[in-house]
Amino acid sequence: MQKSSMLALFLSIFFLSLHAQKKSSAVLGQLDSKSDQYGQIAQEIWSLAEMGYQEEKSAALLQKILSDAGFTIETGVAGIPTAFIAEYGSGSPIIGIMGEYDALPGLSQQAVPEKKSAGKAAGHACGHHLFGTASAAAAIASKDWLVANKMEGTIRFYGTPAEEGGSGKVFMVREGLFNDVDVALHWHPGAQNAASAGAALANKSAKFRFYGVSAHAAAAPEKGRSALDGVEAMNMMVNMMREHIPSSARIHYVITAGGKAPNVVPDFAEVYYYARHERRDVVMDIFDRIEKAAEGAALGTGTTMDYEMIGGTHELLPNLTLQKLVHDNLSKIGGLTYTDEELEFANKIAVSLGQEKADIATAKNIQPYKTEARPFGSTDVGDVSFTVPTVGMSTATWVPGTAAHSWQAVAAGGTSIGNKGMMIAAKTLTLTAIDLFKNKTLVRDAKKEFIERRGSDFKYIPLLGDREPALDYRN
Repeated sequence: MQKSSMLALFLSIFFLSLHAQKKSSAVLGQLDSKSDQYGQIAQEIWSLAEMGYQEEKSAALLQKILSDAGFTIETGVAGIPTAFIAEYGSGSPIIGIMGEYDALPGLSQQAVPEKKSAGKAAGHACGHHLFGTASAAAAIASKDWLVANKMEGTIRFYGTPAEEGGSGKVFMVREGLFNDVDVALHWHPGAQNAASAGAALANKSAKFRFYGVSAHAAAAPEKGRSALDGVEAMNMMVNMMREHIPSSARIHYVITAGGKAPNVVPDFAEVYYYARHERRDVVMDIFDRIEKAAEGAALGTGTTMDYEMIGGTHELLPNLTLQKLVHDNLSKIGGLTYTDEELEFANKIAVSLGQEKADIATAKNIQPYKTEARPFGSTDVGDVSFTVPTVGMSTATWVPGTAAHSWQAVAAGGTSIGNKGMMIAAKTLTLTAIDLFKNKTLVRDAKKEFIERRGSDFKYIPLLGDREPALDYRN
């Protein structure tokens, strides 16, 4: 190739890149111009506070803004009324963005810096009202960039319900709804801005139900067989088992039914169990032992027992190719700065957390990049990560130091602090999607790492088996 031709090619690539960068900046500007609109949507979902598989109005709100933006909507996917897919474009790559919108039971809270119930059954203590809205905003912004640049590619939003214990994404993965996706993006509200490699515990959960014989507890106790005895015997054996499982494993339970009156031998009792570990095979082994404890408890108390699988999720499979990309984009966007009013609110929240004042530097800064993380909680994103290259991040939607599933998280999520963190996430996801549309080498490298980490002979087996979605799992 002659020097003049090489120069012409170089200049052509340079100006095309510059043009695309300008349009990327324009898309971010459009997100800024719509921040109030998205903030209103997030706060409406916050007010609705609909629990898993009951998010009819929340899902409808997100479907409407996506439909208005030109997306094709498919509702009721994977047999779940509140699950949906919104899609725009054609061809590859196919970039998926996940959004959640379920609230947590028993955590109703007003948007004030002291504990004060809003009088509802649930609250957004994990910030999923922000999660779903920011992801939808990013999908729309990515679509706008595709249109402006006349690029081939598909942007797909996944409306994923019931993350909190319902394993909604697992049913969507099992249905094959992610099989053709090239890369899946997600994020999560938090107390800091971070895009290091994530980790999560595999999880398997079930409700164990014991059936006995009712009798008068004083007049005819010999005729009764207490279902509650079955639950308590099971709990005792599982608690002894804790000494003989890996130290990093976790077992949680709550008695959800145990009788109504002390003078009546209860003929029904129920206990709800979680088993967690960083490896799904260990979780499966622990769960099998929990099941044996339940069987032994029923045998020893003269009761019968059955159980219903409620949820089951894989651990999270990291992808460092994608993770570094997201970290770099989050660093470009930067953290958030509090107004005087927000700082006053944050300082009061900080006092409730045992701090003297809010750590505003953590809200403003981006955490250093790390390639490893210690897992604590669980997420059904894990199953997605074993199906398609997946990457996530978090932003400071809560006052630094706030724990998830707390009233402080609900309170901050109902203010402009939550909205600001949400828009940082929307911008970061948008930049990442644009990078993937522009650079197919990134997609190829992410897929290569994905196969190497997962194994080429991997076969997906959902931990919750072949059960149908537990649409009434909170009952």
